[in-house]
Amino acid sequence: MAIEYNETTNPALTGFKGRCPRCQRGHLFNGLLSLAPSCEVCGLDYSFADPADGPAFFAMTVVAVPALAFALWFQLTFEPPLWLHLLCALPLLTAACVMLLRPLKGWLVCSQYFHKAEEGRIDRDWRG
Repeated sequence: MAIEYNETTNPALTGFKGRCPRCQRGHLFNGLLSLAPSCEVCGLDYSFADPADGPAFFAMTVVAVPALAFALWFQLTFEPPLWLHLLCALPLLTAACVMLLRPLKGWLVCSQYFHKAEEGRIDRDWRG
């Protein structure tokens, strides 16, 4: 059975907005990247959420291709010294990754809630 999403049950949209995955009205974040302890509207405890390094991995992956394309274009067009590459590229890479971290973290946390994800367990009695 496929899950049908609408504007109130879409984990990506809810996460990108930084809203509570249960009520879509409360805030998910306390600051820039730190999760709030719970929703101020419905009281959902966010202790279930563990996005780990997922947002950073996705942000770096998304930013890497355009950054490489820019660096190649910059090198082939202007042939600048290495220090100029660092001066241009590092602030752009940092800013792009940080801008993506919050929406990606919200999406992963909301996806964990929507899909009832939990830590894996080993079933030692699987043979019956």
